[in-house]
Parts: sequence; structure tokens; C-alpha cells
Amino acid sequence: MSEKILTKTVAMPSDTNPNGDIFGGWLLSQMDVAGGILAKSEASGRVATVAIDSMKFLLPVKVGDTVTCYGSISKRGRTSISVKLRVTAQSLNNNIPKDVTSGTFVYVAIDLEGNPRPLPQ
Repeated sequence: MSEKILTKTVAMPSDTNPNGDIFGGWLLSQMDVAGGILAKSEASGRVATVAIDSMKFLLPVKVGDTVTCYGSISKRGRTSISVKLRVTAQSLNNNIPKDVTSGTFVYVAIDLEGNPRPLPQ
């Protein structure tokens, strides 16, 4: 499956760490939301995050940067979906987006009680 834009947002001052850069946990949560959107669509319903197989921070994100999350399905199991995510940041001063982090998130399809359910065919 080809990579597509899942979310786009602006990094705000409230999202900074003590060094003034955007907190890594904020980026991780943006990725989880983006991956969940794609997984929910693929699962035709509820999903839950069960793992982050890998995560790499490449460059810092600054306040005011436009952060874009791209994703694609990398693996489908009976109940689980692995989503490969890539995040870029684009500053106000430079129109060229730079890769800032990437990772693979795993989601499981769940029913109304929160139990794993098979993915649709």
C-alpha cells in the first residue's frame, strides 16, 4: 500500500521540552493518532495500540513547524495491523519538509467489549 498523509498539525509552545524543542512524547502521540486513523479504516472499526516495534527521532521539531504524519500498512495479521509511519516538519522559514521521525506501530482490531476480533477480508 502506498504512503498517504494521515494528519497535519502545527507544533505549539505548550508542546515543548525544557530545551525548547517539541517533546518527543508529543510526536509519539501524533503518530499514534495518525496510525490509528489508518488502522481503524483497514479494520472497519475499533482498534487499540498494542506495540511500537520501532521508533527513531532524526531531527528536532521547533515551535511553529507544520508536522505531517504519513503512513502505510506494512503488515496484516488475523487481528493485527502494522502501520509504518513517517513524520516531516516544515518550518515557517523553509518551505522544504524534513523527515524528523519514523516508526512502526501495531494495532489490534477489537469488538465493543475490547476483545480482539478478526480483520475483515
